[in-house]
This record gives sequence, C-alpha cells and structure tokens, in this order.
Amino acid sequence: MFGSDKRNGKSEKKFEVTRRGFLKTGAAAAAMGVLGAIQAPSKIADAAVSNYGYIPGKKGLWSKLRPEPNYGGASVSYAEHNDQWLGTSQIVGTVKQTSEKNMGFAQAAQGNFGPKSQAGLFTLGPRYPINAGIGPAMAQISGEPIVDGAPSPEKLPIPDPEQMSMHIKDLAYYLRADEVGIGKMPELAYYSNKMNPPLIAIVAGAVPKGVPITETPFNERMPYVIMVAVEQHLETYMASTGYDGIANTQSFRCYHATANISVIIAGYIRALGYHARAHHFGNYGAVMAPALISAGMGELTRTGDCVAHPRIGFRSKVAAITTDLPLVPDKPIDFGMLDFCRVCRKCADNCPAQAISFDKDPVEYNGYIRWNSDFKKCTGFRTGNDAGNCCGRCIKTCPWNSKESSWFHEAGIWIGSKGETSAKLLKGIDDMFGYGTEEIEKYKWWLEWPEMYKFKY
Repeated sequence: MFGSDKRNGKSEKKFEVTRRGFLKTGAAAAAMGVLGAIQAPSKIADAAVSNYGYIPGKKGLWSKLRPEPNYGGASVSYAEHNDQWLGTSQIVGTVKQTSEKNMGFAQAAQGNFGPKSQAGLFTLGPRYPINAGIGPAMAQISGEPIVDGAPSPEKLPIPDPEQMSMHIKDLAYYLRADEVGIGKMPELAYYSNKMNPPLIAIVAGAVPKGVPITETPFNERMPYVIMVAVEQHLETYMASTGYDGIANTQSFRCYHATANISVIIAGYIRALGYHARAHHFGNYGAVMAPALISAGMGELTRTGDCVAHPRIGFRSKVAAITTDLPLVPDKPIDFGMLDFCRVCRKCADNCPAQAISFDKDPVEYNGYIRWNSDFKKCTGFRTGNDAGNCCGRCIKTCPWNSKESSWFHEAGIWIGSKGETSAKLLKGIDDMFGYGTEEIEKYKWWLEWPEMYKFKY
C-alpha cells in the first residue's frame, strides 16, 4: 500500500481549508491574485491560441456537438508534421517497429517475468467480478470480422475531407467518446507482427496458462488514424487506492467503451466504401502512443509510454481507427508537458514498482527521446500484484489527471503549462491539497473482495 494519507492514519481533515472549501471562499481568488496568472477565468480560453498559424477548425466547425476543442485551460500551441519530430517527441534515429509479442503483457504471458507474473496475467480479469463480466464482453467484439473487413464495393458519395472530418468527430462524440482527434498515421506506430492468441483472450481467462505465444506479420498501412478516448471516472479514482479491484475495472470499462466506439466507426466507414480497421485492447495492430500524438491528443510523459491530454491527462483509455477515408488531420500539440514532467516526479515518487525514471531529462530510446521507464518492473508488479488487481498509481497521482472541473483548476492547468517555474508552482499547490495521494471515502460506491486478489502460481 503506497501514497495514501488514509493508510498513514491521516485524512482530508488535516487541511485547515479543504480543496472544495477553498474554492468556495475568497481564498482561491486571493491566491490567484497573488500568483498573477490571470485576471479572470474568462481569460483562460484565450490561452489556447496557436503560435504556428494553425486553427483547429473554424469556431462552430470543430464538430457540431463540440464546437471547440476542450483543453481544460491549458496554453496550447501546435506543431508541424515532419521527420525530425512527432509532436514534441524528438526523433533522433531509426525507430524500429516492434512485435506485439515483445510488449510487456505479452512477455508476461510467455513467462519471461517469472511464474507469478505469468499466473497473475492469466487470471487478471477473473480475479475481480466486474472485470469478469467486462472481459468476455470485449472478447465478443475483438475478432477480425468485426475489427476489420472488406469495404463495400461501391463508394457512397461523401462530403469534402474537412466536412467529413468534422462529421467523424461528431459521430465519435455521439457514440459517447470524451475526446477525439484525427492524425496522419505514423508508419512507425504499426506493429511489425501480431501475437496469437490475442491478449484479450489471455486477460479474460479464456485460454490456459502456458499456451504457446506465436506471431504473424502485420502489413496494414493506412494514411489516417482516428483516435477516440474515454475518461476513467475521476471521483472513483479519488476513492481508490490506485490498484484495488476497481482501479483495474476503470481500465476495463474504458477499454470496452472505446472498443465499441472504434468498431462502430470502422464498420460505418467500410459501409461507405473505404478501408477501416479498429484497433482496441482486444485486437491492436498498432501502438497507441504515437498515433495519439499525431492526432493532437497529447504529449508523452515521464511514465515513458503514457500520452497526457491537456484536460484529462492520461486518465483515459483509447482506441483507434486506421483508414483511407479522405480526412483532414489535426496537428500535434504542445502544452508544456515536458517542462512539467522535468520538475514534478510525482508518478515516480508514488510508483510501487519503482519503475518510473527520476532523471530530469528524457533520453534516447529506439530512435526517439523519452523518459525510459523500466517496463519489466512495471509489468512484473502489475501482473504479480496479489495485494490488489494490476496497478494505476501513476494515473491516480499525476497532477494532470486528478482535478475536478472548476475555474480554479483550469487556471492551475494554465499555469502548469507555462514552463518549469510555473510547473513547480502547480506541483506545490497539488501537494498542498493532497491531490492523488488520498482516498476520499464518500466517493466509494463499489464492493471489494480482497481475498480474490490472491492467486496460485
């Protein structure tokens, strides 16, 4: 058990003014006046202005359901697509495509992290009852006839690429996505090979431990990628330890939701006469992080693999649709995440596996620059954790993930996106109010069966 004020015999009451009480008093306004960050909440929206001459859709035309992108108050600028950078991630060499068989969970399935990790992965879904319901449901929408298939032989007339892009975003929001973006599909994001059996079958407990893991080449290449994200429930995370049963259910729920959205959009596009493949937790053909960056959905973080969105951080799960439907891609964004991660280190401080780097600066990894977390430690702990079910401590503790919607928090996000000095200020405020390290009992709605965390190996 790590990082909980409650478990250390403390509680929210240690604050003379609680976070919510703070927002209801003049203290918040006074604090903002002292900080001198903004004069009024209405100014926050002005911060999200491009310094590259790119405007993300005319006002009212980002989509009809979401007339403007919601960056939660962050100061956002836009980057160009080129060979040296993917968003704010610098490319310094050849980025080699990887096989899905080499990813963390796949290696655990092969026993590469030891028998406890392997046994934990093969029982991960069934060890919490809600997950035991979600896993098989997701498996039903993970087969090739659903995620992929031949397009209709007759192409239907469609609007111009700009209008079609807005329409696709509307459809994603209509299907209950929380965020959506369109990018140029980076070729480096594709897996070189797919693993068999699929990961969802293993996690859902549908195949026996020790089944041989094989691989087959994956050759798809499409020009565009549509990214959809669904938020993990904020108040639930506030009440969770970060790796109890419900923490993993947060992932399962959002994986299932994004899987539904992606297979519906892919099927719709194929019915229009264009190629489209859904990529979700039950059947990935690509790594999601570079596709997210290309679609203007965020920046890499200290965790190494997680991409943070300006409004919701990486408290979400995502799916993708690769397609040749004519679209206008969004541009990658820059909202100061690299500067923030340089000074924060809160995820590293609270990582029970000690898998997240404390280095100030990112380093080269496979031809690009990132913080190089130890995925073996991370995966080994998540799959072998018998004091909980997997782990989401970094999601719970990251200051970009843990805020309720309010003008004060939007102002804080605006501050945090303004460089290292401002990042230190936001991190200090975050620590003062205990964000990400407490368990708020009034938000706990679910049941836990800790005896189910244990497993034989």
